[in-house]
Amino acid sequence: MARMTETDEARRELDRQRTVEITTIGRRTGRPRRIETWRYRAGGRYWLTGSPGSRDWYANLLAHPEFTLHLGERELRVRARVVTDPGERARVFGEIVPGLGWAGSLQSWIAGSPLVEIELTGAAPAGP
Repeated sequence: MARMTETDEARRELDRQRTVEITTIGRRTGRPRRIETWRYRAGGRYWLTGSPGSRDWYANLLAHPEFTLHLGERELRVRARVVTDPGERARVFGEIVPGLGWAGSLQSWIAGSPLVEIELTGAAPAGP
């Protein structure tokens, strides 16, 4: 039986929990900022987003794409891939938004919501 990698274990954990905690690095302060947010799944990948509007966590990830993903007792260093391509945004939000009864219009999400992919490839335990 093949041994599960840290990335495999992270995927299993992400499949089990929709609410996750992330720690970003403040774009102005350089200090860690930990928040709770929802993760989404589309196209077999994991995403962070939110209803249209600005978000501090997103601005932090634009400045410092590496962040810590907290999954239960596990903490992993991962990377945010910011998605700005209109076609990709439409595809991803086309999977996410219809399942959210409260979300409003798909077009408003495409135009005004932050969108980042959680890149797990090479995920490593977070160190000190």
